[in-house]
Amino acid sequence: MYPPVDPILIQLGPLTIRWYGVLMIAGIFAATWVAARYVAWKGENPDNVWDMLLWVLIPGLIGARLYYVFVQSPRGPAGLDRYLADPGAILRVWEGGLHIFGGLLFGAAALLLYARVRRLNLPIYLDGVGLGLPLGQAIARNANFINQELYGPPTTLPWGLRIDPPHRIPPYNDLNAFPEGIGFHPLFLYEVIWNLIGFALLLWIARRFADRLKPGDLALLYLIWYPLGRFFIELLRTDSWFFLGTPFNVVHVLTTLAILLAAGFLFYRHRAGTAKAAP
Repeated sequence: MYPPVDPILIQLGPLTIRWYGVLMIAGIFAATWVAARYVAWKGENPDNVWDMLLWVLIPGLIGARLYYVFVQSPRGPAGLDRYLADPGAILRVWEGGLHIFGGLLFGAAALLLYARVRRLNLPIYLDGVGLGLPLGQAIARNANFINQELYGPPTTLPWGLRIDPPHRIPPYNDLNAFPEGIGFHPLFLYEVIWNLIGFALLLWIARRFADRLKPGDLALLYLIWYPLGRFFIELLRTDSWFFLGTPFNVVHVLTTLAILLAAGFLFYRHRAGTAKAAP
């Protein structure tokens, strides 16, 4: 497997349009469209979702970039040190380096503020976002394929991803130990598949159990499904820093907390509802 296209889609003088940006925008609009359809199905005004987009998008992108730079990027000259030495590199988002957790944290804060100001039925909008996010993430993750990033250790599996030397990170940039022809785990592909399955599963649950779901349940299910897959994918990451002597990093802590809190809250609210309904 090998990136079949140039990262630059269109070059018109100083204007450069990259596949990275196109796929990110496509994923964002796909997620927003799904969220808008869902809230309309629940009797809310879908225009609120589109109006909310700009308010949530900018903080989300800022959070995604800052999280990657200061938390996720590896310690050393290939990561954090490079950004500290050249702060302008932090702004070059098209080179890659956005982290969904930072986007979720900043975006969620902006969404909560927006919903409060507009007096929206927050749980329904959170459900719409939770349903749309997996589809949007699956689309946007393909930008990592074109940029030759988000890969794991070498593999002999037939779907191994070829990484050109300029995109290798230590120790895989040693071509004597890791020749050009070897393949690497395509972690972006694993996440694309996981997210597509998650989107299909959440959509099925939303339709099949519409009469049993409470507002906010889909958002909680997303906070269980996505972190669960991300926990295991992170075990193969090579481009982040890890707790000393372990294969674990900050993402493992955050995903574990998200799963436990979301599952606990989901169980509690339905158990409480069942108890109240009992004679």
